[in-house]
Amino acid sequence: MVIQKEKKSCGQVVEEWKEFVWNPRTHQFMGRTGTSWAFILLFYLVFYGFLTAMFTLTMWVMLQTVSDHTPKYQDRLATPGLMIRPKTENLDVIVNVSDTESWDQHVQKLNKFLEPWEQNMRPVTLPPAQKNDVCLPGRYYEQPDNGVLNYPKRACQFNRTQLGDCSGIGDPTHYGYSTGQPCVFIKMNRVINFYAGANQSMNVTCVGKRDEDAENLGNFVMFPANGSIDLMYFPYYGKKFHVNYTQPLVAVKFLNVTPNVEVNVECRINAANIATDDERDKFAGRVAFKLRINKT
Repeated sequence: MVIQKEKKSCGQVVEEWKEFVWNPRTHQFMGRTGTSWAFILLFYLVFYGFLTAMFTLTMWVMLQTVSDHTPKYQDRLATPGLMIRPKTENLDVIVNVSDTESWDQHVQKLNKFLEPWEQNMRPVTLPPAQKNDVCLPGRYYEQPDNGVLNYPKRACQFNRTQLGDCSGIGDPTHYGYSTGQPCVFIKMNRVINFYAGANQSMNVTCVGKRDEDAENLGNFVMFPANGSIDLMYFPYYGKKFHVNYTQPLVAVKFLNVTPNVEVNVECRINAANIATDDERDKFAGRVAFKLRINKT
C-alpha cells in the first residue's frame, strides 16, 4: 500500500520559507542563532586575515631581494637580438617610389624612432643633467657604484650625424625612400650589464640570404663606416639608471636594389661574445627582413 505524501499548498511553502529565514520562536536566522553566526563570521575573519597577513609578509620578503634597477634573473637575455627600423609586422620594407603614401609611413616611423637622438644634436639648449657625455672611443664607459649608489648613470653621445646620408638631417630624399634608395636602421637590443664585444671591436654586416638575393641586393653603404659599433656605449645599466641612454645605431643605405623583386636580407653583428648561429633563436645577434623597391 503506497502512502502518498501530502502535497503542500503554495501558502504553506511560503510560510516554511519565511520561518527558515527568520524563526521568531527560536530567534534563528537561516537555521542559526546570532551566537552561531557570530562565531562563524569571527572564524572567517581570523582565517582570511591570517591568509592576507601571510601573503603580505611573503610579498614583502620577496621584494627585499629584488632591485628596482636591475632584474634579478636575465638568463634568457644573455645574447642580445637585432631589430630593424622601420619595423613592420612581417619585417618587410616595401617601397613604391611613385606612390608617396607607400613610403611616407616608413618615413614617419623613422622620424619618431630617431627623436631620442635629437638631444645629442642640440646640447646647448639642454640643462647639464640632460646632456650626454662625449666619451673616449674604444673603451667601455664603466660607472661602478663602489658601495654608494651612483645614480643616474651618465650616457655617451651618439650623434645622428654619424648616420651620414641616413641621418635625416636636411634630407630632401626622406631617408632615401623617395628615390628608391631606402635607409634601414639596425639596432641591438639592450641587455643590462652586458659588455658587448668582450673588449674587442665589433661591427654589423648585411648580405643577401641566397645567391639570387645577393645579386639583386646590389650595392649598399653603411653608417657609421663599416657598420662599426663602439665599446663606449656599453655596459647598459637599465632604464632607471641610464635615464638619457641612446644606444648606437647602424644605418644601411641600399643604392641599387633590383626593382620589382623581393630581396631577402640578413644582418649580423660580428662580436666576440655574441653568438649568431643559434637556430632556436632567429633574432640572436642577427635579423632577417625582406626588401622590395617597386618602380614603374
